[in-house]
Amino acid sequence: MNRAFHQVNVFSPLPVGGNPVAVVHDADGLTDEQMAAFARWTNLSETTFLLAPTPEGRAGGADYRVRIWTPGGELPFAGHPTLGTAHAWLESGGVPGGSEVVQECGVGLVRLRRDAVGDGQRLAFAAPPLARSGPVDDADLARIARALRIEPADVVRSAWVDNGPGWVAVQLRDAAAVLALEPDHVAMGDLKVGVVGAYPVGDGDHAGPQAADAPAVEVRAFAPSLGDGEDPVTGSLNAGLGQWLAGDVLPASYVAAQGTVLRRAGRVHVEKLPDGAVWVGGDTVTTIAGQVGL
Repeated sequence: MNRAFHQVNVFSPLPVGGNPVAVVHDADGLTDEQMAAFARWTNLSETTFLLAPTPEGRAGGADYRVRIWTPGGELPFAGHPTLGTAHAWLESGGVPGGSEVVQECGVGLVRLRRDAVGDGQRLAFAAPPLARSGPVDDADLARIARALRIEPADVVRSAWVDNGPGWVAVQLRDAAAVLALEPDHVAMGDLKVGVVGAYPVGDGDHAGPQAADAPAVEVRAFAPSLGDGEDPVTGSLNAGLGQWLAGDVLPASYVAAQGTVLRRAGRVHVEKLPDGAVWVGGDTVTTIAGQVGL
């Protein structure tokens, strides 16, 4: 049967340049095998399927339920699919039950807000709690360094920032060191590694956190076991990085650049509120709309 379909570009105001997500509407009735096969076929980092909330989700205020698939399998949560799916749901006439959009997914309920930006709006999600946090042991850090083809001493700090996909993160000395990485994806194995480095304040096009919308950091995400060697722009990783670094190592509010090496101009807006809640936002735009026969 034919189902409504959107392909939404996330973390960029342009039809291309960020990270696309495929969104299949009215997906109730599709089997796991059908979802997995279509996700492999799109060959995007994520494909999502919109479904009715479960009774538990509906009781918690969920407006819809989403299942998130990579070419390599299903994820309990991912950031850019969360923003892109909410965009597609709203554009298709979805009306939230309250002031926020509430998404049900594998990690539970995720809240989204709509921030006014100029004449439009920007979606942002509340970062879910970390499933794993804290220090990285020496053996894992040595393995990460080998996979990144750097020395352990090149790592300024590290932490687990796993909110579902399995992210472990390292900070390098600066953005230039992040951009210079040429990782060994085979050595990466099942690791999902996020890397972050700061831009010098006043550094040309990257004018630092004091300039509006100028990136404070460069981020890269490597997860070959999910079927995508390097993810173009990653909401879940940036959420974890914000919970780890915002308001301490980084400003409480900042913009992250991601996808530069892949010739994407992703921009992720991270904000840590005084109560500790971290919100991750980005521009979203529909690039393809139509129907898919599934």
